Amino acid sequence: MERSCRLDTPLGLVILTGDALALTSLRFVGQRYFPDTLPEPCGPDELPVFAQTADWLSLYFSGRDPGFLPPLRPEGTPFRRAVWAALLRIPYGQTVSYGELAAALEDQTGSGRVSARAVGGAVGRNPISLLIPCHRVVGADGSLTGYAGGLERKRLLLRLEQGL
Repeated sequence: MERSCRLDTPLGLVILTGDALALTSLRFVGQRYFPDTLPEPCGPDELPVFAQTADWLSLYFSGRDPGFLPPLRPEGTPFRRAVWAALLRIPYGQTVSYGELAAALEDQTGSGRVSARAVGGAVGRNPISLLIPCHRVVGADGSLTGYAGGLERKRLLLRLEQGL
């Protein structure tokens, strides 16, 4: 049974959803694509994945690469899941452009041209913010572009990872 949990972070309140097996979402309250309804709430220690995520967030916001991920199960189309898997390969403290991400997906799948715009749409709908690091994707010129949690959060997350 899926449950939800609220956690405070230095960048605002987040809502986690998940079940006994995996985390299914982590979103900032009020961000774009926030769900209209949530599963029944519980405490952060009631599901192991919530406790693991709280530990991950504590390490992350202390300025360290947590070095692990709790079990994740983002739900989406096969294309979106492929983009989210590619996001997980972006190293802590580094960024890639939407075009670079599209090219990496082209190489990985060998299925032809992948549009940077389509990649951007999938990145923007990432249901597990922070852990699946969509904030590490920037414009072709290195500029900060859309982030469902807001550009100021994206700026702060990138600065945190770069030790600034």
